[in-house]
Amino acid sequence: MEHPHVRTLLSVPAGVHPYAKWNGAHWRLVELADLSGLGVKPTPDRTERAVNAVLVWLTGRAHDAAVQRIRGRYRAHASQEGNALYACSRLGWAADPRVALLAERLLAWQWPDGGWNCDRHPDAHRSSFHETVTPALGLTAFAQATGHAEANLAARRAAELLLEHRLFRRLDDGSVIHPSWLRLHYPPYWHYDIGQGLRLLHELGLLADPRAADAVEVLRKARRRDGRFSGPTWSSARQPPAVDRGRGPDNEMLNLRAETILAAYDQGRPVIRSYISK
Repeated sequence: MEHPHVRTLLSVPAGVHPYAKWNGAHWRLVELADLSGLGVKPTPDRTERAVNAVLVWLTGRAHDAAVQRIRGRYRAHASQEGNALYACSRLGWAADPRVALLAERLLAWQWPDGGWNCDRHPDAHRSSFHETVTPALGLTAFAQATGHAEANLAARRAAELLLEHRLFRRLDDGSVIHPSWLRLHYPPYWHYDIGQGLRLLHELGLLADPRAADAVEVLRKARRRDGRFSGPTWSSARQPPAVDRGRGPDNEMLNLRAETILAAYDQGRPVIRSYISK
């Protein structure tokens, strides 16, 4: 029997732009890709309409023309390509030439410090964590699906940027860069938090790096007395989610991600994936 969330996520409303927050095909495909990691995966023919809508948008002339190069750095909303690359790679579309084009763009747009940024201010010279973690996850998924060595290397460069900051700290004084980064969110959409950063390290086999320890402990301390995790949502009445997962401990995907990261860090503690059977 097909998981009910798959049916919901595949029911893309007609006439809605792929990037419409948070109900367009772009966001729905990312959540479907997340489910695929739990063994809940629709066949490519089921996702074809949504995938084509996203790829037509991202590979179109208008989208490409919006990317500017200022003082030698590409200023792009790289999280858009990153999310699409992640979703397509996980959902069986990695061999599509348009998907490879997304990866090539991200490789070309990567900043010297290992990340990406959409900031068009000429003096901007440091990458945005929001615009970095999603492209890195996309390149990681693409490398896993295709064996693309350059994509893997680029993702590792991005991970190194996060690790330099211990995932959430300023370089100069060690203070927290932004308090929202210490909260867990699912879906994260394009936003960064320590859950996303640790997830990238987990996918790349880098969780054991000592510089990740601070973030792991923040995650561990976020566990409630009942053993569950909870966090805020980026959705709202004006920008509704495709699937309402709740704001509290009933958000199963948020809990599974947190448990998976801690289990991996603690070297193989078993994870109960109850979400699959619901």
